[in-house]
Amino acid sequence: MAKKVLVSGGAGYIGSHVTVELISAGYDVVVADNLSNCDMTCFDGVKKITGRDDIPFYQIDCCDYDAVDTLFTEHKIDAVIHFAAFKAVGESVAKPIKYYRNNLVSFLNILEVSKNHGGCNVLFSSSATVYGEAEVLPVTEQTPRLPATSPYGNTKQMCEDILRDVVKATASSSEEIRGIALRYFNPIGAHPSALIGELPRGVPNNLVPFITQTAIGKRECLSIFGNDYPTEDGTCLRDYIDVVDLAKAHVAAVTRMLGGKMKENYEIFNIGTGRPVSVYELVTAFEKVNGLKLNYKFVDRRPGDVTAIWADTTLANEELGWKAERSVEETLASAWAWERNL
Repeated sequence: MAKKVLVSGGAGYIGSHVTVELISAGYDVVVADNLSNCDMTCFDGVKKITGRDDIPFYQIDCCDYDAVDTLFTEHKIDAVIHFAAFKAVGESVAKPIKYYRNNLVSFLNILEVSKNHGGCNVLFSSSATVYGEAEVLPVTEQTPRLPATSPYGNTKQMCEDILRDVVKATASSSEEIRGIALRYFNPIGAHPSALIGELPRGVPNNLVPFITQTAIGKRECLSIFGNDYPTEDGTCLRDYIDVVDLAKAHVAAVTRMLGGKMKENYEIFNIGTGRPVSVYELVTAFEKVNGLKLNYKFVDRRPGDVTAIWADTTLANEELGWKAERSVEETLASAWAWERNL
């Protein structure tokens, strides 16, 4: 009997790619999404890629406890991958209450319902933002978490702590929760089929959809936030990971949990490439790979952005048996193919 995985926020960018990889790996998947930051485009793409028209879909808000409880009553859930959160760093600085309410309440509901239905395996979608402005790079899982530079980053830190405490409190009980937090870096790109990719509502907050929308003419000009950082070209350094590679890491983590391979009941893994790439490098790489010239300008720094962050991925490579494989060039080509397909 196939194990059943709930993907909350599963109609979104990362959730849709993870759903494809879970189904490919033989899992049954249930998707829940309130469609606040996406439409059904990617979910429809998932059905086309997998050839599955029967994927259960619940249009619910995970902040609604009763709706989450009903879903767990209707399905025997073996593991949850929780993506249902607001994720724009800049917006979180301007609207902290919105971020704290949504990101914390939705996760608390998932945990409480999981516990009340006899325990579960919970994979939390965390982020490199938990490291703040790290003093030593690359960051390992032992790197101290510094104060978050945004409410968004703070919700990720708080949810990690909540998961750790719930795992500890339920250990060896009939309501045992086991947890893994995947701290990932900057997901970019799209599925090779060009049937799913990043499709934000309104003005994109992430770099690559802004690049592709500028390239295709939806946006007049790409703004690069800050060229006065203490880096080689003055722009921020990030660890850009292909979204399909990222999705495969989730499958490896779920398989670890469900296969009883965890060494602790709560584990943390960095999911990145281990290679820093500057924002300016990424923009020029996109131009080169796709034979395009972009209209861009440098503007002031954006609140909440750190100068540089990239991962040491040794632990994930060794423990999960996972490694990022796709090159930045392949990833940027896939992002452009997705934008053109739209």
